[in-house]
Amino acid sequence: MPSIRIDKISKSYAEVQALSEVSLSVEKGELFGLIGPDGAGKTTLIRIITTLLLPNSGTASILGFDSVTDYKKIRGIVGYMPAVFSLYADLSVQENLNFFAGVFGTSVEENYDLVKGVYHMLEPFKDRPAGRLSGGMKQKLALSCALIHRPKVLILDEPTTGVDAVSRKELWDLLHEIKGHGITIFVSTAYMDEANQCDRVALIQKGKILGVNTPNGFAQSFPFKLFEVKSDDIWRKLSDIRSLPTCETAYMFGDSLHFASNSANETHESVRNLLKGIGADNIETVREIQAGIEDYFIQQLSENEIKV
Repeated sequence: MPSIRIDKISKSYAEVQALSEVSLSVEKGELFGLIGPDGAGKTTLIRIITTLLLPNSGTASILGFDSVTDYKKIRGIVGYMPAVFSLYADLSVQENLNFFAGVFGTSVEENYDLVKGVYHMLEPFKDRPAGRLSGGMKQKLALSCALIHRPKVLILDEPTTGVDAVSRKELWDLLHEIKGHGITIFVSTAYMDEANQCDRVALIQKGKILGVNTPNGFAQSFPFKLFEVKSDDIWRKLSDIRSLPTCETAYMFGDSLHFASNSANETHESVRNLLKGIGADNIETVREIQAGIEDYFIQQLSENEIKV
């Protein structure tokens, strides 16, 4: 039995289709990522899984318990950390921890081995009101409160949004430590680079799952040759590049351009010649590269004609 099973879940708000027949499963002990941009449907799906929202159709279950009929049982075995900080801002760090421990009939001491990685970071601020913590410390407090009852499944909705780079790394390190206790973790994020932190990943956009795979599996399944092009003014030629006969997709990627070729015989020299043919002469480098998960995501958007 998987920890989480989602079968053809659909949800709409008036005329907006938030989810469209979403299906996936998360195995026990897995760190599973749900990755997609804002508005993709991540929060809606998580609220359905955590019994806070009813689907229009389809079913979701956690450890065999249905999210609609067994919601009370699910709430006892799940730790949930919403995207928006929702603890008591006027209570201190320690008071928040004690309150949530009391709700579940436990204590910080009883589950200290599970929360110690987070707790020692919070201890210097234990008397500070939660509302006066930094963004990163608020997330760590929320994580501690979600773990205080030793849940079997931990569900986090965009825990690193708006958090500095150091706190992001600390949070992922903590999640890997928590996973070591046998807890299944389901985490959503808009950051593609965080996919590599997960065992498996589901890509979601416009309420549809574009693929489920390991991060390396996504990279290996990219169906075209991919080239990185660097030039001071390459972006000026982007529309011309997209009209080239061997160009499947082309898009800006940081300070470079990624050119996906539908020709198995394409080389860095032939790409350079194609670019010269449309007047892009000031080319610094052209090199073949391994696709990443973001390249796969963009290719799927293009293939399914889904616009971000």
